[in-house]
Amino acid sequence: MEILKILLNIIEAVVFIYLAIAAVYFLFFSFIGVFPYRRKTFSAPALRKMAVLIPGYKEDIVILEVAEASLKQSYPSSHFDVVIVADSFKPETISALKKLPLKLVEVVFEKSTKSKSLNAAMTAIGDEYDIAVVLDADNIMDYHFLEKINQAFEAGYPAVQGHRMAKNMNNSMAVLDSISEEINNHIFRKGHRVAGLASGLIGSGMAFQYRMFKKRMSEIQAIGGFDKELELTMLRDGIKIEYIEDAVVLDEKVQDKAVFENQRRRWLAAQFIYFRRFAWDGLVQFITRLNVDFLDKVYQMVMPPRILLLGIVTILTSLMGLVSLIDYSSVKGFFLFSFFNWFVIWMFVVLAFVFSVNRKFYTKQTLHAIMTLPMGFWLMFRLLFRLKGANKVFIHTQHGVIKESSGK
Repeated sequence: MEILKILLNIIEAVVFIYLAIAAVYFLFFSFIGVFPYRRKTFSAPALRKMAVLIPGYKEDIVILEVAEASLKQSYPSSHFDVVIVADSFKPETISALKKLPLKLVEVVFEKSTKSKSLNAAMTAIGDEYDIAVVLDADNIMDYHFLEKINQAFEAGYPAVQGHRMAKNMNNSMAVLDSISEEINNHIFRKGHRVAGLASGLIGSGMAFQYRMFKKRMSEIQAIGGFDKELELTMLRDGIKIEYIEDAVVLDEKVQDKAVFENQRRRWLAAQFIYFRRFAWDGLVQFITRLNVDFLDKVYQMVMPPRILLLGIVTILTSLMGLVSLIDYSSVKGFFLFSFFNWFVIWMFVVLAFVFSVNRKFYTKQTLHAIMTLPMGFWLMFRLLFRLKGANKVFIHTQHGVIKESSGK
């Protein structure tokens, strides 16, 4: 019995500390993100030549709309080129794209990846550019997006992340995905910049000093999560990433369970892979160079996703509440931490959500979507046991099929 008690105490201590650190981290950056972030602006910045890189794999449904929209910017047309990387497009789509004033790079790979497409595009278009802007094939830039990107580079930043927002909120799954995106923007981008740390990257709606980006991408062979590898290596080398909250890019959100599972499974697998790869370097760099940005990013790779954090803490707090209601003397000593300790952590997580969820989501539609949170938690929890091989196969997410509004 004494051995069982010790084992339970050890397990509870490990779980509690892991979740408590995540909850405090979540709450701190959520609260900090409430405050405004003021960056330097310039009234007449130099005009830089930009390559807007849009890789797509079988994106025939959305690519024409995206290509046409990308050409319509307040930034002078003489100073940017839209570059479509067409992987496995239909002949009629290729024909239609060739009629537009853009650069088309046709590619075929045995195993398609976004990093391969980006590398092929930069090899094809040469080095006459100052900035590389990376979009997904479903992204729509705000009219002033490139103008705001150019201003950020005037301030001297070699890497910039724009504000990616939802293009669609047509059902409960899309609403939850939209909220998740905004929470991440609040914590990992705005909150980090307010605190003086580097912004996180998302994978699209981002821009880089062209030659730096081309060189770094040539060294990346990731099948999934190329942006995480890029981000980690940049922070390791002391490169700061800026966030531009008012430079908006619209992005299509997940609409059904199957796509949600595939996408999150790939993301979770990438996180664990990069944690194993960079954990030791992150610790060494913090000790030898006080590289807080790099250590912070490495920690993010092992943090529990927000929905898992909320679900697990809620379950364990409820369990401890039930234990405290029964004959506590019969179980006293088997639990190291009391209901009060778990309740405090649960409150931290709840407050973090309150601070980080944008007020525009306080609607009846969101309330309906919240009812599907248990399903989302179960899907994410189940994925923890299905990560093997997830980052070795390219998984395509189809865009452009907006489904009818549904609570399912």
